[in-house]
Amino acid sequence: MMMLTGATWGICAAATAGVIARPFRWPEAVWALAGAALLLIFGLIPPGAALTAIGKGTDVYLFLIGMMLLSETAREQGLFDWVAAAAAHRAAGSPKRLFALVYATGIVTTTFLSNDATAVVLTPAVYAAARKAKAEPLPLLFACALIANAASFVLPISNPANLVLYGGTMPPLGQWFASFALPSVAAIGVTFLMLRRVERARLAGSLAVDIEPVPLGGGGRAALLGIAATALVLIVVSALDVPLGLPTAIAGIATTAVVCALTRHSPIALARQISWSVLPLVAGLFVLVEALDRTGVIAWVAAGLRGLAADPLRGAATSGTILALASNLMNNLPAGLVASTAVAQAQPPRVMIDALLIGVDLGPNLSITGSLATILWLQAIRREGEDVGFWAFLRVGALTMIPALAAALGTRLLIG
Repeated sequence: MMMLTGATWGICAAATAGVIARPFRWPEAVWALAGAALLLIFGLIPPGAALTAIGKGTDVYLFLIGMMLLSETAREQGLFDWVAAAAAHRAAGSPKRLFALVYATGIVTTTFLSNDATAVVLTPAVYAAARKAKAEPLPLLFACALIANAASFVLPISNPANLVLYGGTMPPLGQWFASFALPSVAAIGVTFLMLRRVERARLAGSLAVDIEPVPLGGGGRAALLGIAATALVLIVVSALDVPLGLPTAIAGIATTAVVCALTRHSPIALARQISWSVLPLVAGLFVLVEALDRTGVIAWVAAGLRGLAADPLRGAATSGTILALASNLMNNLPAGLVASTAVAQAQPPRVMIDALLIGVDLGPNLSITGSLATILWLQAIRREGEDVGFWAFLRVGALTMIPALAAALGTRLLIG
């Protein structure tokens, strides 16, 4: 039994390392699927259990499909170029002002459309804005990546991981604000200040001011309305405690269909431009977590939470910090799944559950594979010809995430 457990842990660790390091520059999905395949080949997880694990991600897959369709439709119809020209014009030649505009837009996008939307929808627009304004793109792109996680507990819909951690049953909105309003402000504010300080050298100088306005055609206006309608739908279904995946997929498909009909554009050609590899990546991660669960790791985590619950405030600080760091080792989606199951078994105090949510949402700002949103962000910037390596992101992440996490957790503990 110990040999089987060791083999399972070894394969999961190797697969996770492959997702992080991307040997041979192969896509992250290759390594997650390779790990899942090895678990099946060596009999470390039964096929039925693997299929069940994959099925647990259905809501996430649907959510991502909807968001990716919205993003690609908006990109093809010039919505990103229109947003970019408007942002570059309002910056009035100031890199710092453009940085603040991007950050503020990221807060709104993450709050009402989710952190994945910031990675998928906003990032291409920000890159276009940097190109138009002749700005250094990386500070603006880092702003997209970090605010996607820093603002992801403003509302329950701001991050799919919130739904995972609470097992699909969210607290009432008033209770949510009581727990997370001030910690969200702390996380967003500290992340902004630290990132601006880290990137101060690249935010010096001036930008181009002779920005030509970009007209928005009928297809672009329809895509914008589709995105706004999706935000409204997500707020409503969240208030009704309905899973977000299917409504998001329907909204994305409907928007794509309407825009393609208006512009006489083939939806098949549009679908070919989407990076679908993120779906098997998520499926592979679910299988890895299921295999770990079968080794008893979740029962061990639950026992740890019960022990920490003896001192709730100290336990909240400890568990939130540990989960924040663990999210970077195994991605916050599977980490949230492990934490959710452990919470259901241990029934810790509310302050500890809130601290775990802060950790699973904000902790991934440390590394490029900490969250699904950051992986989507990586795919978006690679498509534009940019790339950020593990160590380059870690340098920025360490200087921004650690103080932001301390501020958010500290604020939550002060609330009591």
